[in-house]
Amino acid sequence: MKNPLSCFAILAALLLGMATVQAQNFPDRPVRVVVPFAPGNTLDNALRQVAEEFKKNTGQPIVVDNKAGGSGIIAAQNVMQAAPDGYTLLLSNTSMMTINPYTFAKLPYDPEKSFKPVTGFLGASLVLAVNAANVPANNVKEFVAWAKTQSGGVSYASFTAGNSSHFAGVIMNQRTGLNMLHVPFNGTPPAVQNLLGGQVHAAFLPLLAVKSHVESGKVKVLAVSSPQRSPLLPQVATFTEQGLPDLEIYIWSGLSAPAGTPDAVISKLQAEFSKILKSQTIIEKWRAIDFEPLPFSAAEFLAFTRNDAKRWQEAVKISGFKASE
Repeated sequence: MKNPLSCFAILAALLLGMATVQAQNFPDRPVRVVVPFAPGNTLDNALRQVAEEFKKNTGQPIVVDNKAGGSGIIAAQNVMQAAPDGYTLLLSNTSMMTINPYTFAKLPYDPEKSFKPVTGFLGASLVLAVNAANVPANNVKEFVAWAKTQSGGVSYASFTAGNSSHFAGVIMNQRTGLNMLHVPFNGTPPAVQNLLGGQVHAAFLPLLAVKSHVESGKVKVLAVSSPQRSPLLPQVATFTEQGLPDLEIYIWSGLSAPAGTPDAVISKLQAEFSKILKSQTIIEKWRAIDFEPLPFSAAEFLAFTRNDAKRWQEAVKISGFKASE
């Protein structure tokens, strides 16, 4: 009778060999990337730019599968239930991986147990934008001083409740002693329109969303959340420069695979996407719209998300916000 341990070792070696062959041939058919947004979203557009380079490099297309809604839960569930073979990926983002776990009492996925990190995708800064006609401040210090004199209160917009733009205001309230009223909107465009119309005094939004209105003089940007000043608005100081380092915030996205995807396939995916994200083609296209490629290793991406989650856990606790089921 054969030693069961030796049989197990032979089986393990065969499986390892099969995984290695699979990785060497990967990809030999289209790769589906599930996106938690509707077509036309800036992240969706950025993915399609990467898809063009992916096909040039590998000969295989990326099929963009938009599954919007449910705070990203619909997209996450679709990917976690897919075959763990590397041919279905999730374009995850800040809220899905580092905020939802603290705002939902029951989340049908676990950011770490349900997925394997592949690589980062892109990062972008938020800005504190104000209505130029209604707010006389030109920097954070002046804004805080002005806001504290407003007997009727001061409001700020976010592009949705329970997201980074919402909790950026929570952190700012806590660190400055303000009591700004949060006004959530369903997406960036209505938040911008209400800022322009004066229905809200301020907003935490991506720079790209307000840049044209800054140029027209209707909006002022008082601070950017990136570690360094944006080359698109070099005259505007960062939050850190203005004494609020806790508002050094990235809104980011990354690529994840279903749990159980072989490590060799993850490594191949990471290498392919990293090559694209480091290319001058993508760097130059994204620099023009204030996006930064994040070609992390899988381990770096995991460490990044864990660190980011600590910030949002505190902000959610301070706000008392709970997402509806």
